Amino acid sequence: MDETEILNSDRISITAPAGCGKTHLIAACLRASADKKPSLVLTHTNAGVAALRSRLDAAGVARTRYRITTIDGWALRLVGTFPGRSGQSPSILALKNPGFDYPAIRAGALSIIDGRHVQDVLEATYSRVIVDEYQDCIIQQHGMIMRLSEVLPTCVLGDAMQAIFGWGRNVLVDWTKEVEATYPPFGRLDTPWRWDNSGCSTLGKWLLWARGALQTGAPIDLRNAPEEVTWVQVSGPDDVQALTRAAYTASPVAGGGALIVCDSRLPRRHREIASRVKDAVVVENADLSDFIRFAEQFNFAAPTAADDLIDFAASTLTGVGAAQLKQRLKILLAGRAQKAPNDVEQAAVAFARNPVPNSAVELLVEINRQSGVAPLRPSILRACIQALNGCVSPIEFYEMAVRTREQSRVLGRTIPRRAVGSTLLLKGLEADVSIVLDTESLDARNLYVAMTRGSRRLVICSTSPVITRQI
Repeated sequence: MDETEILNSDRISITAPAGCGKTHLIAACLRASADKKPSLVLTHTNAGVAALRSRLDAAGVARTRYRITTIDGWALRLVGTFPGRSGQSPSILALKNPGFDYPAIRAGALSIIDGRHVQDVLEATYSRVIVDEYQDCIIQQHGMIMRLSEVLPTCVLGDAMQAIFGWGRNVLVDWTKEVEATYPPFGRLDTPWRWDNSGCSTLGKWLLWARGALQTGAPIDLRNAPEEVTWVQVSGPDDVQALTRAAYTASPVAGGGALIVCDSRLPRRHREIASRVKDAVVVENADLSDFIRFAEQFNFAAPTAADDLIDFAASTLTGVGAAQLKQRLKILLAGRAQKAPNDVEQAAVAFARNPVPNSAVELLVEINRQSGVAPLRPSILRACIQALNGCVSPIEFYEMAVRTREQSRVLGRTIPRRAVGSTLLLKGLEADVSIVLDTESLDARNLYVAMTRGSRRLVICSTSPVITRQI
C-alpha cells in the first residue's frame, strides 16, 4: 500500500489479518509523514503499547514522530486534564470501580471532544490519528474516535476475526456496518509477512487458510497441518502432565520466546501454569487490579500485617515457602528460636516490629533474593516495591499504588521470554512459539488470535486433532 495516499486521506479503514504487515505499514506512514507534529497512535492494551513501541523502535521510527497509548489511557488523561469539562466526578479517575469508572471516563472524554473544548489543542498537538486493532473498539470508544476524526485525519486498522474484547456489557463495533460505513475501506493486507520473514511461509499461508475455515465453520484437521504445527493430545483441561509438557516447548531459535495461551475465564490458571513451568511469568492486565486491591486492603497497623505481606510475596513469586516463614516469624517474635534468623527472617522481624513502607520493601527484596525463589508475577511485585518506595508514610500506600499503575499505563511493559496469559492480554504480541493450552474453550476468534501469536511454531492442545468452530 502507498503510505503517501494513506497520509493524504481524511478517513479510511484497512483490513489487516494477523501478521500481514500492519505494524510495518504504520511504521512506514510515521516515517513518511512530513508533518512536524507527532501522530497519535492508539491501541487497546498496555502489552500492545509496549509491543508496538518496540517494533517501531526496531523499524527505526523516531519516538518524536508519534505518541502511543491505549484508547482508555488517552481518555483517562484527557478527563484528568479537563475534569470540569468532562461532566464526570473526579473520583472515577481512581478506577476503584472499573465497571462503572471506565464507561464514565469514556463518556467524559466524548463530552470534552464533542463540546469542541479542546479542538485547538488537538490540532496543535497531533497531525493525525492512527488506531490499531480497531475491531476491538466498543461502541463508546468508536464514538469517541469518530469525534476525533472530525478534528484530525484518521486511519483505523483491524480485522473482524480478531474482535475478542466483547464481553459483559461491552458491545463491539460492527466492522462492516459501522467501521467501514464511517471509515471507507482503503484496502486489505494479504501477505503473511510475520511467517515469511521467519522462513515459515508455509505456516503463514496455512494460518490464512485456517482463518477462512474458522470464519465459515469448516473443520481444521491438525494432522494435515504444516510441520511447524504440533498437536498435543490431552484428556481434558486438567491433564496437567500433558499441558505442562506442551508449555515447555522450546523455541527453534536460540534465545527465542514463547507465548502460552490460557482461557481468560480462568485467571488462576495462568498462575498455575506459570508456577509449573520454569522461567514462565504471568502477563498482567492493564489495571494491575490484584495489586491495587492489595494496596487498598493492606493495613500496616494490623496484627497480621507481616503475614499478609508474606502472602502477597508468595502470590508474586514461586518458592517462597510462606507457611514456614510465617511460622518461623511467630517463633522469633516470641523469643523461642533456637537458631539465629537468616536474612529473610530478620527482615520479617524488622517489619513486624516496625511496619512502615521502607521495612516492607526490605522484606520483599530479601524474599526475592533467596535461592529457589523465582518470579511469577514480576509486574505486580515491581509495582508494589515502586509504590512503597514512593511512600513517606503508610497512609500514602494506596495513593502511590494508583500513581504507579498510571505510570505503567504510560510506559507500557516489557514482555518476558516465556509469558502466560489469555488472548485478551497476549493479543497484539508475537513470539517464536505460540502454545495454545485451552483450545477447546476458545471460540473461533479467540482461537485465531491464539494460533497466530507464534512466528515459527504453533502447539495446539486438544482432545481431538479435528477442530471445528462456528462464528
